[in-house]
Amino acid sequence: MDGKKISLEKLIAYGSKDAVVENLKEAGCSEDTIHCCMECLNDGRKEELLKRLESHRSGLLDKVHEGEKQIDCLDYLVYQIDCCRGDE
Repeated sequence: MDGKKISLEKLIAYGSKDAVVENLKEAGCSEDTIHCCMECLNDGRKEELLKRLESHRSGLLDKVHEGEKQIDCLDYLVYQIDCCRGDE
């Protein structure tokens, strides 16, 4: 990096730090993650900021996949129960 700070206005269309914080909260980020992200933003550490956001995104996606597996298990159970109904 050439030492230039990340301009909030150039980085995203939010235009205010409060809007960035709100977005991070809505994305499920912890207070610690929000604090670290805002420090990265303020200090111009774009690459570190992107890594933190990607890490959080990856964690959310893992939870989605876990939920999908749980739904698959329930769907299979319902299927098995439906199959047994015909045997009565």
